Amino acid sequence: MSGGIMTGKTVVITGATSGLGSVAAGRMAELGAKLILVARDRAKAEAMAILLRDQHPGLDAEIHIADLFSLGQVRRLAADLLKAAPRIDVLINNAGAIFAKRETTADGLERTFALNHMAYFLLTALLLDRLKASAPARIVNVASEAHRNAALDFNDLQTKRNYSGWLAYRRSKLANILFTRELARRLEGTNVTANCLHPGFVATSFGDNNGGPFRLAVGLAKRFMAISQQQGGETLVYAASAPEIAGLSGVYFDKNRPREPSAAAQDAEAAKRLWNASGQLASL
Repeated sequence: MSGGIMTGKTVVITGATSGLGSVAAGRMAELGAKLILVARDRAKAEAMAILLRDQHPGLDAEIHIADLFSLGQVRRLAADLLKAAPRIDVLINNAGAIFAKRETTADGLERTFALNHMAYFLLTALLLDRLKASAPARIVNVASEAHRNAALDFNDLQTKRNYSGWLAYRRSKLANILFTRELARRLEGTNVTANCLHPGFVATSFGDNNGGPFRLAVGLAKRFMAISQQQGGETLVYAASAPEIAGLSGVYFDKNRPREPSAAAQDAEAAKRLWNASGQLASL
């Protein structure tokens, strides 16, 4: 492979087999990175790795399989990554979904909160020492403009009351930004940065796991309003690799530029409270 700005760097990507994750994997490969692809479906992950190696001869890519709904599997994944990767230069927390119907995981967590927030929080926490040892390093969390006008209810983080898929999703994206900002604060002086981003409303498989009117509505919106996956992946790749933002931390990016998130997303006390609540749920 020809050299690039990511040559010699190891990049971990969750949700790597479709949508933004697959776009990020392809771009990171173009830029010379070693890839660690995290996915739930082994067949899809193996096919993705084969495709990337065909497109980028000499690419160093490996796959790790984990169901990120499960805190236990996140822990196992982290242990496997620490064994497999002597260094981690970039961690991209990308895996996420929306669920029309409220259901809980084996850990008793509402699925949106478990996948979209707790998996980010726990995997990052368990890999943090390796990222610090690899500094300069970056942590990139995929958030969304859906966070606007959302507020966390610390008495109901699992959205047991008045559940809707959209409400739970919006809260999870707010949680992504609050987590990023508190993480950036805790990482000051380590040369590890933590940023998040809005990729845009992207034509991915987002929402396809649901049925009935919910899937139809999301599908129509994607058909007429969504941008392409390649367009959606641009800000993610920028946050993970752009040399000009080295050292920037705690930033919310949109279209490759810093953007001010909602007032709720800038609430430092809420960020600390979410961190502590998440730590308790993860038994950290």
